[in-house]
Amino acid sequence: MHRTDAERIVISGIGLSAPGAEKLSEFRCNLLNGVSGISNIEARYMGTVHAGVCKFNPLRFQNKKDVRAGTRAGSIAIYCANEAIADAGVDLGSTNKARLGVYLGTTEHGNVETENEVYKISQFDYDVKFWDHYHNPRTVSNNPAGEVTVNLGISGPHYCIGAACAAGNAGIIQGAQQILLGEVDFALAGGVSESIRTFGIFAGFKSQGALAWHEDPAKASRPFDIDRNGIVVSEGGCIYLLETLESAKRRGVQKIYGEICGWAINSDGTNFVLPNPERQSECMQLAILKAGLEPGMINLVSSHATGTKAGDIQECEAIRKVFGADSAFPLVNNTKGFIGHAMGAAGALELAGNLPAFCDDTVHPCMNLDNLDEECLLPGLVVSEPKRMQDIRYILNNSFGMLGINSALLVGKL
Repeated sequence: MHRTDAERIVISGIGLSAPGAEKLSEFRCNLLNGVSGISNIEARYMGTVHAGVCKFNPLRFQNKKDVRAGTRAGSIAIYCANEAIADAGVDLGSTNKARLGVYLGTTEHGNVETENEVYKISQFDYDVKFWDHYHNPRTVSNNPAGEVTVNLGISGPHYCIGAACAAGNAGIIQGAQQILLGEVDFALAGGVSESIRTFGIFAGFKSQGALAWHEDPAKASRPFDIDRNGIVVSEGGCIYLLETLESAKRRGVQKIYGEICGWAINSDGTNFVLPNPERQSECMQLAILKAGLEPGMINLVSSHATGTKAGDIQECEAIRKVFGADSAFPLVNNTKGFIGHAMGAAGALELAGNLPAFCDDTVHPCMNLDNLDEECLLPGLVVSEPKRMQDIRYILNNSFGMLGINSALLVGKL
C-alpha cells in the first residue's frame, strides 16, 4: 500500500519505565538475558504478593511538591514523556506546543487514589478534614496525560483512553490517528499503570483464582506454561514520540524505531472476562489488512499472554486461525514472564521490547516456559533462548482486555 511521507507515521522516540529497567537498552538486555523484574511487596490486607515495581527517580523531572500533589501514574508518565522527547531530539523551546498532543492508555487510575484516601482517613475516625486537597485532580480520568502537559507546558490536546489491558496499544493508535487527521504534528502516545498501588486489583484477581504465586517471585509469571497459576500485577509506563516520516526527515532524525503500518480495535461482545478467540483473530486480520499486507509477511507476533489458562489458550487458538500453515508461521514470543502484567502500559512496553529486533534480527524468548501447555503449542514459539531471524520486517503486537476489548498494532521496519 503506497503512502506519501506525510501519511506515514513513525516512532522517533521512546521513554519507558518497566520493572527492572528504566531505559529501552536496559529493558532489551533483560529480555535477551532472562532477567526478571518481579519481586515481592506487601499489599494492604493481603500480606506478601508478587509485583513488578519500577525504580525510576521521579525527582529527575519533578520537584517534591509536584510529586506530592500528583499521582504515581502521573510521575511515571512525566518520566516517560520527558525521556521520549529527549530520545527523539525534539526541542520543545522551538516547537509549537499547541501542536503536540498527549494520548495515554490507562486501566484503573482513579480508584487507586480513592482507595488510598479512604484508608488514610480511616486512621482518623473517617474525619474528612484529613482528605487530600488534591483528590479531585488526582482522580479525574485524564490525570496522567494532564500531568504531562502541566510538567512540559504543552497546550495541545490531551486525554486518557480507558481500554483495560488493550490501553497501551489504544494510546499509540489514537496518537497516530490524530496526526493523520491533522489535529497535531507530534503525539506523545502509549500507556501507563500504577496498579500495584491498590490492594483491590490484587484482591480481585485472588478472588477469581487468577493471582499468581510461586516460592520464587521471578518464576511466578508463566504464560503458556502448564504450571501457570495466574497474573503478576505490575506498574510501568511506555510513551512514544510519534510524527510523520515527512516531519522526521525535515528534522534530520537519524534513528527511527519503526513505522506504524496498521491497527485494529474490536470487541468480543460476549463476556465480562472470558476472551473470544474468533473476535481476537478478526482483530489481527483487520490490522494486517489495513496495512496492505498478507499474514505470511508478518515475522513476529508479540502475544498478549497473561498467564491465565483461558487467556493463553484462546489467544493461541486465535493466532493459529490467522496464520494457518506451519511454513508461513511467524515467530511468537511474550513479555509478561519477565515483567508481569503492566495493565494499561502492557501493550506499549511489550512492543518496545521487540522493536530492537528490526536492528539486531534477534527475537527475545518467553520466560518461565519450562513445561509448555500443549494447547498453547505454536510452530513459531520462541522458548528458552533468543532466536535470530534474517531480516525482521513486520511485528504484530497483541493486547486484549476485560469486557472483551481487543487491539492489534502492526509496526514495520523503515
